[in-house]
Amino acid sequence: MSVALVSLGCAKNLVDSEKMLGALGEAGFIVSSQPEGADVVVVNTCSFIEAAREESRQVIDEMLRLKKAGRVKRVIVAGCLPQRYRERLLDEMSGVDAVAGAFRQEELPEIIRRAVSKEGGARSAEATFTAPASVAADTARLRLTPRHYAYLRISEGCDNRCSYCTIPEIRGPLRSKPVEAVLAEGRELVADGARELILIGQDTTSYGVDLYGKSRLPEAVRRLAEMDGARWLRVLYTHPAHYSDEFIDLFSEAPKLCRYVDIPIQHVSDRILAAMRRRVTKSQIESLIRKLRDRIAGVTLRTSIIVGFPGETEAEFRELLEFLDAMRFDRVGAFTYSREEGTPAGVMPEQVVREVAEARLDELMRRQQEISRAANARFIGKELEVVAEGVTEDGRIAARSYREAPDVDGVILVENPKAGKRFARESGEFFKVKITQAGPYDCVAEPV
Repeated sequence: MSVALVSLGCAKNLVDSEKMLGALGEAGFIVSSQPEGADVVVVNTCSFIEAAREESRQVIDEMLRLKKAGRVKRVIVAGCLPQRYRERLLDEMSGVDAVAGAFRQEELPEIIRRAVSKEGGARSAEATFTAPASVAADTARLRLTPRHYAYLRISEGCDNRCSYCTIPEIRGPLRSKPVEAVLAEGRELVADGARELILIGQDTTSYGVDLYGKSRLPEAVRRLAEMDGARWLRVLYTHPAHYSDEFIDLFSEAPKLCRYVDIPIQHVSDRILAAMRRRVTKSQIESLIRKLRDRIAGVTLRTSIIVGFPGETEAEFRELLEFLDAMRFDRVGAFTYSREEGTPAGVMPEQVVREVAEARLDELMRRQQEISRAANARFIGKELEVVAEGVTEDGRIAARSYREAPDVDGVILVENPKAGKRFARESGEFFKVKITQAGPYDCVAEPV
């Protein structure tokens, strides 16, 4: 029996998809890369914000059309969308054969068997909707990333409970993996060919607080850096309220740790930060950013911003723009506020008109483009170590340095057709380049 899987959403969801594929392979299913013609299609969905839900619904509708046309036999919907809207999903999409929640991915083979059997069985896989007390190991995955990098999930769930966020409702409270389990998974990924390990969680800076009473992120990173095989370590999804000097010092002490800080601030108005329940103030954010720049030579700073949060005034938006001008983040991902049912922010008064929020987003991103272009221009004439990601249609190598995380940042386009042919066969090879041009997202370079 052939099964195709469509993975949507964030890197954490991608790890779930890789676990599903691993379970399917171990159970003897044939994994197909194309939905059309597969016996079963599994859509692993995202439900974090409305835009993600809309994308999930569109993909499900597309799979149901294939089923109606006889090109797919069964459609199963898994992950965050059914975790949050199980009954509604079953009512709205009668063609869906089964739904599964965001947990216990190893049960997917049995869910598929029930869905294709003559008896059919329950359309809702109950066990997959209950968050386990501890985090299951992310071992035996069939990875969807290129072989040379892998996501290493160190925790699940979140205790921060920001007023706009649905993660605690969907994924439950913070649950960290023991340090030894993280190290074991890291060794498995390196043995599978990963040269870059990217640590992820809902809030990586809180890793270990639930198990050990304090963050054990510094210890986990230090011990991973001592492991043979991995060349780069990268940490994503850090929270500005939970930084420690011990962790900051690691960027200088552990050469494998990329000097890349992903630190979503969301806003800078103290009133908005308090309403968001971010547990941090503007002055604390400013102080932390200066400390990071002072103590981490050549650090690249990436942040995330929400515009149009309930009650955000024009003056508070201008304050945000002035802050970005002053702090000069290298990378910024910005989003309009998504009103989520069941969240405190969803019932706040003074919801910002959508058109106003979108206009603010457009203005912020246009201003940030110039800041990012200037940040990239600082590297013109400098040499950087990069890893090859593949070759573009025009024969250039698409590569990344420590300054670019996969999927969320731009790339470095290396101009050299002969090298391009070489690295087309050797994606994942590390080499040096000299930056020659800089744009707001991508840079251009020549091999050294």
